[in-house]
Amino acid sequence: MVQTSNLPEAACVRWFEEVSLRDLPEVGGKNASLGELTRAASELGIRVPRGFAIPAAAFRWYLEESGLWDWVQTETKEGNLRDLESLRKTGQRVREAIRGTPLPDPLQEAIVGAYGKMRWGARQPAAVAVRSSATLEDLPEASFAGAQETFLHVRGEEALIEACHRCFESLYTDRALSYRVERGFTGTVTLSVGVQEMVDVSEGASGVMFTLDTETGCRDVILINAVPGLGEPLVQGEVVPDEYLVFRTMLHKASNPVLHRRFGSRDSRLVPVAEGVGGVRTQPVSPSQRESFVLNQSTILTLARWAEAIEGHYRRVAGRDLAMDIEWAWMGGDSEPEIVQARPETVHTQNAKHTPTRFVLKEQGRVLLRGVSIGSKIAAGRVRILKNPSEMHRFQRGEILVTERTDPDWEPIMRLAAGIVTERGGRTCHAAIVSRELGVPALVGARNATSGVEEGQEATLDCAVGENGVLLEGLLPFDEEPLPPVSDSPLRTLLHLNLADPGEAFRLRDLPCDGVGLVREEFLLAGEIGVHPLALLHEAELAPALREQIRSLRRGYADGAEFFVSKLAEGVAQIAAAFFPRPVLVRLSDLKTNEYAQLLGGAAYESREENPMLGFRGASRYLDPEFREAFALECRALERVRGEMGLKNVRVLVPFCRTPQEARGVLEAMERHGLCRQKEELQVWMMCEIPSNLVLVEEFAELFDGFSIGSNDLTQLLLGVDRDSEKLSSLFDERHLAVTRSIEEFVKRAHVAGKPVGLCGQAPSDYPDFARFLVRAGLDSISLNADCLLKMRRVVAEAEKES
Repeated sequence: MVQTSNLPEAACVRWFEEVSLRDLPEVGGKNASLGELTRAASELGIRVPRGFAIPAAAFRWYLEESGLWDWVQTETKEGNLRDLESLRKTGQRVREAIRGTPLPDPLQEAIVGAYGKMRWGARQPAAVAVRSSATLEDLPEASFAGAQETFLHVRGEEALIEACHRCFESLYTDRALSYRVERGFTGTVTLSVGVQEMVDVSEGASGVMFTLDTETGCRDVILINAVPGLGEPLVQGEVVPDEYLVFRTMLHKASNPVLHRRFGSRDSRLVPVAEGVGGVRTQPVSPSQRESFVLNQSTILTLARWAEAIEGHYRRVAGRDLAMDIEWAWMGGDSEPEIVQARPETVHTQNAKHTPTRFVLKEQGRVLLRGVSIGSKIAAGRVRILKNPSEMHRFQRGEILVTERTDPDWEPIMRLAAGIVTERGGRTCHAAIVSRELGVPALVGARNATSGVEEGQEATLDCAVGENGVLLEGLLPFDEEPLPPVSDSPLRTLLHLNLADPGEAFRLRDLPCDGVGLVREEFLLAGEIGVHPLALLHEAELAPALREQIRSLRRGYADGAEFFVSKLAEGVAQIAAAFFPRPVLVRLSDLKTNEYAQLLGGAAYESREENPMLGFRGASRYLDPEFREAFALECRALERVRGEMGLKNVRVLVPFCRTPQEARGVLEAMERHGLCRQKEELQVWMMCEIPSNLVLVEEFAELFDGFSIGSNDLTQLLLGVDRDSEKLSSLFDERHLAVTRSIEEFVKRAHVAGKPVGLCGQAPSDYPDFARFLVRAGLDSISLNADCLLKMRRVVAEAEKES
């Protein structure tokens, strides 16, 4: 405590180690939190820069001594803040009055005295951050973050006094007054000021972290954002930060629990200048910093562990389970980071559970197009007709994409679309599969779609009416209604999800499912990586322009191989962590030659096939001498997920395996790259989608731990129907007797061999009668799309009662 004569004891400057959360009414939320952290730093094993608080009593004493207190309270009564113009004028009057009234000498002496006891540099006084800490700030119910002023890198006595004075004045900024009125805080509000030593981040970084996923409220992860230099551009939304997502379940069990890294913008950094109030400047980052992630692995894990420790401490002290919003700074190199702020996170204090809904159209309109409906949602927006993905710049988020057909190059656009309409394709075409996994409604096989609607016209896509959907004229009203609760009674038949978008995993994790039955690697290859693996392995052999394009995509990674392995591993890991410890079945890559050729650099490595569906795909590709090194990258990625990240709930699914000899070759190749079946709990399953799989059940059962029926390819090959042919679409039916009888026989023989059988095709999501058939046939599990899981759960429960 620092006191001078004539300064009341309650107004004395207090060091952070003298303050705790109990002192919030005296020093405000921010300073109370810093005091609590400082007192607990040694016990928690964290670092907090030294500092002190100018208590709210000093602010009130200053206004009372100057004769301003009663006048300010009268001016800022709610009646004087009734509209924006009145609020603006009131705030301006109050701020001008405070600005023209110097701080009393005793208060200035106390501030300068405390400042003199802080650590000093070689030739200059300490640089400090000066932060406002209102008595209604950083509460669990309302943050008030940014409502009052903060000044960074303040150096020198005069600059410090000026910064404190300006913080006092900022209690009456328009935004602070407006926020208090909006949130109903009409009582007396005072202000404390925190003075804290600055961490020199000239060669380091700053950022924020949250002890939850800020999009879904999931508490199993810690989210860290980082920028080079000072963190002000991050807070103000001026830059895209690096992002790191850490799986806290494995934080103390695995060597690399980082689920996801995202490379941010890196052109400049904010650094301090020599002196003044808030003295900062922008400078370019070095070439090496421009190509590297802001944080190294050690610092990421240190921050995550500290975040978990801080959250646990606040839980004990506050007696509430609070997620935390924490600011940190790091000098770089081998130094440890330091915590400069911590507050309760206010958006997801309680994690909202996913509420299942159904879509209902309230009005009918003129039918513009008809086709096969994908998903069970309704969407409305303006029509955007595109011929190819190169027109992406014309597409706006929330529009309805209308095109002839899609392939993996379209996926960035599809992610932005409210709905998708294609002229070609059936229920299992690319547009259908991807739109389901993105949760975007789609209409496929809509004849003359690109000529049947006008660019820019308003339309409503209704896919909630059954197998056939429509595009209707106009923006029609619709409701999204919650579904009734589902019985918690366990089912004999396990229900899994088909899931490919890592960004959806944490949103869907609370659905009543038993795990994930299908993660398609090819979706991650196209959406997360976008480059042919052989092009990444042989960058030096590529044309200069292509080489530069690929290097730009893989910024932050040492080479193309590490980029591929990291991105694939992180995509799988996010899904596996979201559903941990439930099983997650990851299907090895099954792109066809024409799809591989469309990846960046792919044309040089792929031959043209007349029928790619029956060509160089699946298991045969992994064993081919020209592709073996690419397959090795896939294995390395999955081994990293299970080994370094500790996600042993990941199982591997081998697709399109034609013969037992191929199967043995794939298993041997996997073992060479660290994926040994039945070691470290690893299960390897095989897709059943080729007639030879049906005939040789017992031979394949000796080699695999289970089977997953791919009803799309199996139906295609049993009936001799190209599943992408709209002319033959009426013949393509998973419910055909040839298909159902084959499935029944396969399940029987697989069970005799002691192997479980699941199904991950589209049919049960579309046809309740097919799902009932699967239950009668004795399947162990059915994998479904998220939008129909709850409906199918009821269907399966009824079927189990009947069987």
